[in-house]
Amino acid sequence: MNTLTAFPRPILGFCAYGSGSGKTTLLTKLIPILTARGLRLSVIKHAHHKFDVDKPGKDSYRLREAGAVQTLVASDIRWALMTERQRIPELAANPVHLEELLPQLDHETIDLVLVEGFKQADISKIEIHRPSLDYPLLAVDDPSIIAIATDAHLGALATSTLDLNNPEAIADFIEQWMKDLTP
Repeated sequence: MNTLTAFPRPILGFCAYGSGSGKTTLLTKLIPILTARGLRLSVIKHAHHKFDVDKPGKDSYRLREAGAVQTLVASDIRWALMTERQRIPELAANPVHLEELLPQLDHETIDLVLVEGFKQADISKIEIHRPSLDYPLLAVDDPSIIAIATDAHLGALATSTLDLNNPEAIADFIEQWMKDLTP
């Protein structure tokens, strides 16, 4: 069974042709609006480069660098699990996919998963498009894009358009999309 379709919560992606389009900026505006409306969110962000969430010198960093495949750091207010894919031969040779990440989420504690990046994933997505960047529209070739959030008029399109500068209206769209998913 496909993990993306089997996941028991709605998954909504935010994609763009290139970087600098404003995916993270939009999400940082949307998340407080959606949480204020009572939604519990998880976010998965794709990083195109090597990154680290740990700090050199900290015990967790030292344990991970000693060779642990997974390191779970926990306190009374939060916990974080770091997995070193590069130490797992069958994973290290392949790019990361949502199918690998979704099972790590606790679906019992959330209502919606927001995904930044992973534009090739077969999930419903909102495309961020700024004509001033001169990137092509992904929605032309991607039927999983359910709306385009833009800062300019795009003319007649088969896909819904949203005002990129109006996160409240985008939150309304997301809530309606979630309601439409429920039979």
